Amino acid sequence: MSIENFIRENYVDFKRTDSVKWDGLKDKFGHEDLLPLWVADMDFKAPKEVQEALMKRIEHGVFGYSFAGESYYEAFINWQKKRHGIHVEKEWLRFTTGVVNSFNFLIQALSQEEESVIILAPVYYPFFDAVKNNRRRLVVSNLVESKGHYTIDFEDFEEKIRQNKVKVFLHCSPQNPVGRIWKKEELEKLFNICQKYQVKIISDEIHQDFIQPGKEFVSALSVGNEYLEDIAVLTSSSKSFNLASLLHSHVIIPSEAVRIIYDKHVQTVINNPDSLMGMIATEAAYTSGEQWLDDLIDVIELNFKVMKEKITEELPHVVIAEKEATYLAWVDLSYYIEKSEMVSVIQDKAKLAIDYGEWFDENSSGFIRINLATKTENIEKAVDQLVASIKLK
Repeated sequence: MSIENFIRENYVDFKRTDSVKWDGLKDKFGHEDLLPLWVADMDFKAPKEVQEALMKRIEHGVFGYSFAGESYYEAFINWQKKRHGIHVEKEWLRFTTGVVNSFNFLIQALSQEEESVIILAPVYYPFFDAVKNNRRRLVVSNLVESKGHYTIDFEDFEEKIRQNKVKVFLHCSPQNPVGRIWKKEELEKLFNICQKYQVKIISDEIHQDFIQPGKEFVSALSVGNEYLEDIAVLTSSSKSFNLASLLHSHVIIPSEAVRIIYDKHVQTVINNPDSLMGMIATEAAYTSGEQWLDDLIDVIELNFKVMKEKITEELPHVVIAEKEATYLAWVDLSYYIEKSEMVSVIQDKAKLAIDYGEWFDENSSGFIRINLATKTENIEKAVDQLVASIKLK
């Protein structure tokens, strides 16, 4: 399907639908007249096959307690194998109501209060919250940026683990917001350090399906069998197919010993982790949604190209991260905008609702994160408004 046809058939105006992204602007930003390119959900309908599967269940009319059937496991396992070359066993799989909930549960299960958890920043801001809110000690190893390309400071990572006696590494792969796909060699170095100091690894791989054409995602599960005893991987269809409110995600734990620890703990924090409608939608998406997703990725890549070309032409000192994955753009405006001016320029003048860089890392106050999962017209409008507001400030 052409990009124009995909947008025409799938783009939806979410205003006045109690959408956090569109109708929550006043509460989050203090303004209602902003173009929302912030929270990471999409302005596109889920695939028709997903909608039809949900409607079939609605017509059935019974919504009682349910579990994942064999066809669900087959769809999930086949998707991971075909799309990413990942091997998953049925018994490794657990469910929760969301990836953020999952890494909170795992932090609780795999560490004690006042023990240390390490993250690589800039990173999705609930990572910080999960560590602090669970009364663990937050340890941050900052990524190294060079002209929009981010790498890991392995010496700093290891030294901070050693000094702080870290128990858990909360990992983001692909990395949100900088858009990196971590190479196998990079993951091996990280995991070897973790094994050396007996650090458990939680790998949030929710953006695994948004991989730039020509690039290859490497899951923590694919790095080597020698690491599987120390790894828990988190995924969901919620990002890939715009299903966040159906509250369904996966926890993949290869280690039987870790599964026992996790299962024992999760019984104390969640009674029924299975979302019937989430499972129905996810199975349909993994069974029939591949072409829809490929068409969507074409839209994302076009939007990124349009955004980058327009910004680079008008504001040549802006640095845009080399997006290899996700549907998010990480943009450094610090050459043009002081930290104290960010809200005034972005919200008051450009009339944009975006995610501010300081939410992801205290050292990224000059950055913004732009959600590209919308129609191209919105991206063009946003860039025009941003450029105009910077040039007139």
